[in-house]
Amino acid sequence: QLTLGHGLQLALCGVAIGTVAALFSTRVIAGLLFGVRAADPLTFAGVACSLTVVALVACLVPALRALRVDPMVALRCE
Repeated sequence: QLTLGHGLQLALCGVAIGTVAALFSTRVIAGLLFGVRAADPLTFAGVACSLTVVALVACLVPALRALRVDPMVALRCE
């Protein structure tokens, strides 16, 4: 739970900062897009959700590996 919480907190902060940066740079990227407005809310939401899901999966893998470790073995190693 701790691994997932910290990882998702970091990912959500990154998504928020990236969204703000993308909104500020819409004039620059407007000429590079074809068929999509520069500030399309559906695209912003889709990318944010996709990145959050990828971050969740990336945090879930180490968390599941940590669940398989016996607590006594982990305490002996320290």
